[in-house]
Amino acid sequence: MAEGSFWPAMDLLRSEPMQLVQLIVPTESAHRTISYLGDLGLFQFKDLNPEKSPFQRTYAGQIKRCAEMARKLRFFKDQMKKAGLSPSTRNISTDDDLDNLEVKLGELESELMEINANDEKLRHTYSELLEYKLVLQKAGEFFNSAQSTAAAHQREFEAQNGGEGSMDSPLLLEQEMTTDPSKHVKLGFVSGLVPRDKAMAFERILFRATRGNVFLKQSVVENPVIDPGSGEQVEKNVFIVFYSGERAKNKILKICEAYGANRYPFTEDLGKQFQMITEVSGRLAELKTTIDVGKAHQSNLLQRIGFQIEQWTVLVKKEKSVYHTLNMLSIDVTKKCLVAEGWCPVYGTHQIQDTLQRARLDSSSQVGAIFQVLQTKELPPTYFRTNKFTSAYQEIVDAYGVAKYREANPGVFTIVTFPFLFAVMFGDWGHGICLMLATLYLIAMEKKYSTQKLGDILEMTFGGRYVILMMSIFSIYTGFIYNEFFSVPFELFGPSAYSCRDLSCKDAYTSGLVKVRDTYPFGVDPKWHGTRSELPFLNSMKMKMSILLGVAQMNLGIILSYFNAKFFSNNLNVRYQFVPQMIFLNSLFGYLSLLIIVKWSTGSQADLYHVMIYMFLSPAEDLGDNQLFFGQKYLQMLLLVLALVAVPWMLFPKPFLLKKQHEERLQGQSYTLLDNAEGNLEVESEPPTPHGHEEFEFSEVFVHQLIHTIEFVLGSVSNTASYLRLWALSLAHSELSSVFYDKVLLLAWGFNNTVILIIGIVVFVCATVGVLLIMETLSAFLHALRLHWVEFQNKFYEGDGYKFSPFSFTLLLSEEDEAA
Repeated sequence: MAEGSFWPAMDLLRSEPMQLVQLIVPTESAHRTISYLGDLGLFQFKDLNPEKSPFQRTYAGQIKRCAEMARKLRFFKDQMKKAGLSPSTRNISTDDDLDNLEVKLGELESELMEINANDEKLRHTYSELLEYKLVLQKAGEFFNSAQSTAAAHQREFEAQNGGEGSMDSPLLLEQEMTTDPSKHVKLGFVSGLVPRDKAMAFERILFRATRGNVFLKQSVVENPVIDPGSGEQVEKNVFIVFYSGERAKNKILKICEAYGANRYPFTEDLGKQFQMITEVSGRLAELKTTIDVGKAHQSNLLQRIGFQIEQWTVLVKKEKSVYHTLNMLSIDVTKKCLVAEGWCPVYGTHQIQDTLQRARLDSSSQVGAIFQVLQTKELPPTYFRTNKFTSAYQEIVDAYGVAKYREANPGVFTIVTFPFLFAVMFGDWGHGICLMLATLYLIAMEKKYSTQKLGDILEMTFGGRYVILMMSIFSIYTGFIYNEFFSVPFELFGPSAYSCRDLSCKDAYTSGLVKVRDTYPFGVDPKWHGTRSELPFLNSMKMKMSILLGVAQMNLGIILSYFNAKFFSNNLNVRYQFVPQMIFLNSLFGYLSLLIIVKWSTGSQADLYHVMIYMFLSPAEDLGDNQLFFGQKYLQMLLLVLALVAVPWMLFPKPFLLKKQHEERLQGQSYTLLDNAEGNLEVESEPPTPHGHEEFEFSEVFVHQLIHTIEFVLGSVSNTASYLRLWALSLAHSELSSVFYDKVLLLAWGFNNTVILIIGIVVFVCATVGVLLIMETLSAFLHALRLHWVEFQNKFYEGDGYKFSPFSFTLLLSEEDEAA
C-alpha cells in the first residue's frame, strides 16, 4: 500500500504504521526477552508452530507446572474464603523465581492439607462424642424412668397382695421355683441417633421387618447436631430399640445402616453410665481445645499466604503467558536460538531494540538478539493509540468492525457527531444537566470504581462515562436551541419577540400574536410553546433540520471515501466511485437541502414536497408559486440529468477498467499501474494461484459493482429518510416531557393539597428519571448508533481489519480480572 507522505500524522485518523519483524533470540536469554517484551506490550507474536498440538510443544512441561501452581493458588484462595479472610492489599515484594515458588507452594499446600485432614478427623471425633453424650443422657433418662416406674408398680402390687394369699399362690411359687433359670428370656437393645426426617420411616420399617417383635423408644434432641459423616447440622432423635434374638438384632443393625442412624454402646449400670458421661465430657473439652489451637494455626498460615498470594498469582500468570509465547517461537537446534516473528508499530522500534539489549545484559548472554524487518504482502493488524476519553468512541466503531489497516477511522468524527446526533433527539437542558451531574459523579469516583468489580450495566455505563458527558453537554446546547427545561420555556437570552394584541390576550390562540421586537437571539422563541401553531412549527423545523444534518453527514462519509482512495493511490475509486456518488447524492438531496435553506432565508411559502415530486414527474413544468429563485426549473433539469448519468457512471467503467488492468498485467506492460491499484485489487481479485498470478472473474466483479451501485442509489433515499428519526425522537421526547409536567406536576399542584402535591412530585421525579433519563437516553443512544453504523460508515468504511493484540502483561491481567 502506498502512503501519501503529505498527510498529517494523527493518532486516530489513520491507524499506526506497522511492520513485520523477525527476532532471533539466544536460548539463554529467551525467557527474559519475552518477559521484558510483555512488560513493554508492543509486539504481537505469530505462531510459527501451527502444526503442533499444545502437548507436542517445547515448553509444555513448564506450562503444566504453571497450571499446577495456579491450582494450588486457587486452593489457597478457596481456603481463605472459607475462613473469612481476604488477600492483603499491602504490596510485599517477592524475589521468588518459578522454581523456588513451586517448592514453597508445595510445602504450604502439604502443610495446609495436613492441618485440614487433622481438623477433619478431630471434628469427626468431636461430633461422634457429642452424639454419644446425648445418647448417654437421653437413654439414661429412659432407663431411670423405666426402673422408677417398675419399682412403683412392684410396690403397688405387693401392697395389694401382701395380706392373705390366694389359692393359686402356692402353685405359682412352686412353678417359679421349678423353672430353669437358663430358659429366662434376655432382651437386648440398640441405641443411637437417627435423622428426624427419617424417624417415622425408620420406625415403620423396624416394625415390618421384625413383625412387631421390637420395642422402640425415641427422644427428641432439642438443638441440631453436627452429623459426623456429612459435617452438616441435622435435627436428630435419640432412639433405643429392644429386641429378642440374634436374627432381630442383625435386621436392626442393617436398617440402622440404611437409614443413616449412628449407633453408640450403652450400659444399664448407673455407675458405669455416670463414669462414661464424665469421660466423654472430658474428652470433648480436650478436643475442643485442640480444634481451637488447630484453627488458630490454620488462620495464621492463611494470613501469611494472604500477604503474598496476589503477587504469586501475578507471577504465575506472567510465567505461564511467557511459556505460551515461547511455544509460538521456532527453535533452531543447531544454532541454539529461537526465531520469533510478529507485528509491532513503527514508532516502537527503538523501544523494542532497547528492551532486547536490556534483556541481553540482565541475562549475561554473550550474544544479543537480532532485530530485522521483513517485507510482506500480508495485511497488518490495526492499532490505534487511544486514551480513557477516546477509547469508548473507538469501541463504538470497533463494535461494527475493526478498521482495515490505515483506512480512515470514523472514531475521530464520532467524538463530535455521535453526542451531537444524540442531543438532537434528547434536546432538553434540564435533562442534560441531570445527565451531566450523574456522569460527573462517575468521573469523580473514577479511581475507586476502576479497581472494583461492578455489575454489567454499571460497568458499561462507567466505561462510557466520557461519551455520556459529551452527550449531556450537547443536550444542554440543543436544549437551549429548543428552549426546553423539563418542557418549560424560559426567556434566557432576552424577551420574546411576540406579544398579545391586547392586555387580555383573549385572541392569542385564535388570531395569534403580533411581533413587537427583534427576533429572539438564540433558539426557539419561548412564545411558541403552548400556542396552537407550536406543533406544526416545531415539526417543520425539526424535520428540515434532520434532513440537513443527514445530508451533511452522508457527504462527509463520501468525502472520507475520497481521502481513502487518495491515500491508497486508488484513482479508479476517485473517478468512478467518489465523483458519481457526490453528483448523485447532491443532485437530489443536496438540492433539497439548498431549497430548505433558501426557503428559511426568504420566508417563501413554496411547497417543497411538490417541488421534489414534480422534479421527477414533470421536470419541464412551470413551478409557479413554488419557484424559490430564478432559473430553478433549468437547474432542476440539469441536476436530474446528472443524477441519471451518475448511475451508469458508477456501474460500468470500473469493472471494464479492472479487466483491462488485469490483462495488461498478465502481458507485463503495466506493473506501475498494478502497484498503484494494489489497494483496490486486494478487494476485487481472487487469492494468488499456484501459477504465480491472480485469477480475475469479470462476472463476479461486475455483479459486485452492480450490487454496490444499487445499494448506494436506494440507500441514498432510505438513508435520508432514516435521518428523520432525529425529528421523531426529538418530538417524542418533548411531548413525553410536556405530558409529565402538565398532567402530573401541574395537576397535583392544582389540588392545593400537600399530600397530593408530594405524591405528584414523587411520581414526576420517578417518571422523569425512569422514562426520560434512562429509557429515552438508551433509545436515543441506539438510534444515534444506527445512524453512524449504517447511514454514515457504509459510505467509506470497510471495517474488515483485525485488531493489534500485543503480548502485554497489563492487558493479560486486566482481561483475566474482567473474566473473573
